[in-house]
Amino acid sequence: MKYLYEDTRTLYEVFRRGVRESNNGPCLGWRDGPNRPYQWLHYNEALLRARNFGAGLVVLGLEPGPKTYVGIYSQNCPEWILTEQGLYCQSMVIVPLYDTLGPEACNFILSTTALTTVICQDDRKMAQLLQSPPKSLRLFIAIHEPDRDVRIRAQKLGITIKRFDEIEALGASSKIKERPPKPEELSCVNFTSGTTGMPKGVMLTHENVVAAVSATLLQLAEHKPHKSDVMLSFLPLAHMLERCCEVAVYIAGGAVGFYGGDIKNLADDYKALRPTITPSVPRLLNRIYDKVTGEVNNSYIKKFLFKMALASKRKELERGITRRNSMWDKLVFKKVQDGMGGRLRLLVVGSAPLAGNVLTFIRCALGCVVVEGYGQTESVAPATLTVQGEYRPEHVGPPLASNAIKLVDVPDMDYFSSKNQGEVCIKGASVFQGYFKDPEKTKQAKDSQGWLHTGDIGEWLPTGTLKIIDRKKHIFKLSQGEYIAPEKIENIYVRSQYVAQVFVHGESLKSSVVAVIVPDVDYLKAWARANGIPGTLSVLCADPDVNTLILDDINNLGKEAGLKSFEQVKEIYLHPDPFSVQNGLLTPTLKSKRPQLRKYFMPQLDDLYDKLH
Repeated sequence: MKYLYEDTRTLYEVFRRGVRESNNGPCLGWRDGPNRPYQWLHYNEALLRARNFGAGLVVLGLEPGPKTYVGIYSQNCPEWILTEQGLYCQSMVIVPLYDTLGPEACNFILSTTALTTVICQDDRKMAQLLQSPPKSLRLFIAIHEPDRDVRIRAQKLGITIKRFDEIEALGASSKIKERPPKPEELSCVNFTSGTTGMPKGVMLTHENVVAAVSATLLQLAEHKPHKSDVMLSFLPLAHMLERCCEVAVYIAGGAVGFYGGDIKNLADDYKALRPTITPSVPRLLNRIYDKVTGEVNNSYIKKFLFKMALASKRKELERGITRRNSMWDKLVFKKVQDGMGGRLRLLVVGSAPLAGNVLTFIRCALGCVVVEGYGQTESVAPATLTVQGEYRPEHVGPPLASNAIKLVDVPDMDYFSSKNQGEVCIKGASVFQGYFKDPEKTKQAKDSQGWLHTGDIGEWLPTGTLKIIDRKKHIFKLSQGEYIAPEKIENIYVRSQYVAQVFVHGESLKSSVVAVIVPDVDYLKAWARANGIPGTLSVLCADPDVNTLILDDINNLGKEAGLKSFEQVKEIYLHPDPFSVQNGLLTPTLKSKRPQLRKYFMPQLDDLYDKLH
């Protein structure tokens, strides 16, 4: 499937369809701070401003057409979408940058794509790009008025800074015509943060994105976005999950309200906007689950009511009933629902696996349709999506109509397609064109027949849905010849209440596996208090009793999950400081950078192996 509507085959046409459908309804919303109301830009004005912005860039000398790349380095805001749509008015290509890439990766992207122009949110972001800008960079377009210092620094480096509204004004007074893109032309180059090496630029055409969104809308059927819907935008627009959700709203003429810019105030944004649709990621849903279960565990009555409510709502789910007006909603779940604005009807989850108990809890507590998807930037974002009304968790649904999926044997890991298991491969209208200026890596990811090899291991369930069960990369062999997939083990251990982060390590010369664990401060402190053990987190990390407690707990979880004895860690080192993007141990999408972790913890890992002898 390539498109749903005959007249909507590019992202340029998507926005124009939104203008028609919404009848000039609200389009882009923002607020100037907590406790302030949302203000709205309506569709006609948004389209006019985007058109002017695109024309303004041409006045400045940028060439219309898909050979012109323009960068944007900003948090989600109306100007992000005005930039994107402005570029499409002239068939230009958007290259998003984002904070967590870090200066080195940002510079790599700027020089690889030879960007001349970057739209920047504020001084801080401009200052970062000014640290060692490539020769090609000539112009910053500032969304907010820049500081004098930044202007002077830019001037010294031969870079001009203009304001966003200046570019709009230039375009408004010009007579420049639009140059609409063709479906097969490039729309964006999305750089994905590699767990190894520099980021790779995923090239996506208009047809790629429209196909993925169209197939998603087809799958959502009567639950798909409508012109009366309001979506809260807080996941980064630089990633495709958020972009797809927004495109699905614009195509219907719905409204998108942007969060205030600070995740700490997200609850306040939810209450102010009261969205009907929101995308989310497991980290946030896990937090809600932990908070609610933490609260009810303090009281026997609350716990009893909670269990009753959950059981009753689960029975309704199994009968295909999704609602939030039952007795249990008023008694038990109202607070959770109000925390997200009280009007949610559709929640889309992606980016990482979500535990079954959390997904079922969210479905019961929010009383809205929750769909979970799976995909990669290389397949635009969604390649599978659960069917609305599905109540069984722990799978990612059937393939979308925009792509086929096959499972390919991975003999090394004992996965065979004859047993309905293998590496997930995707082919179809949503599969990317290739990596920017990197034919080598493109060949590794996409074979001669157009199949994208994802590196994920999947299993077809009897219902025709896909379950992601493992990861092909990051595998090592132990000395006895057994293969270990550390991420599988980590996903089990991280369920322990005492574990915040975990890195599992093994070597081909050793016969067992060890791990570095960052404990969960709150749970560990609570346990230490209850057991009369004083001290800071660092002191507790060095305590042998604490080590035994956590090692026993994770090994029990491993046993329950069916880990073989050689997959279970034999020794652990407790580390008080979290792995983060800042200390270079996580990628921007919060995945472990395995080579860096290994290097960083080498002395401790060697120590653990010494202990085992």
